[in-house]
Amino acid sequence: MSIFEYNGSALIAMVGKNCFAIASDRRLGVQLQTIATDFQRIYKFHDRLFMGLSGLATDAQTLYQRLVFRHKLYQLREERDMKPETFASLVSALLYEKRFGPYFCQPVIAGLSDENKPFICTMDSIGAKELAKDFVVAGTASESLYGACEAVFKPDMEPEELFETVSQALLSSVDRDCLSGWGGHIYVVTPTEIKERILKGRMD
Repeated sequence: MSIFEYNGSALIAMVGKNCFAIASDRRLGVQLQTIATDFQRIYKFHDRLFMGLSGLATDAQTLYQRLVFRHKLYQLREERDMKPETFASLVSALLYEKRFGPYFCQPVIAGLSDENKPFICTMDSIGAKELAKDFVVAGTASESLYGACEAVFKPDMEPEELFETVSQALLSSVDRDCLSGWGGHIYVVTPTEIKERILKGRMD
């Protein structure tokens, strides 16, 4: 078993019309043993910037703390919030710095630019960015997530339709992966509001 699969995870970010959704499963496991069913994988940096971390849970928490530190320094120095594109470059540089002993994480970054244009990207454990115009996925359920998202994605979805689409993609995908699941955690972010929802899924 790969170290990236040790705790199990499923992450997805998808763009809509001037909005985006980011979702994760809620299971924390040690291989096939479930440890927690309310584990947080999505972190908020400010009202228009979110990041999900799949992979090894301990490394994800360490990386999150380092990124919070860097983001707060940026806010103090620049007196403004970081743009999603800038934040993606920061995460990439931080990961590449540790390329010979990497954090075993695969980040998914989602945010809204100043023009309310959604930005999503993911990267591997050494910071190689993969930008997308529709959706990005990560985690042990990524193969089935790709298939589900390809099938249900439509451009320019309104927030409510985007929520339904992401929910269906996430729930149907984690049912095909025994290392992730146990419900879902979804944020739908528009220029004016953030909607957070908890989904109930199969509890096995």
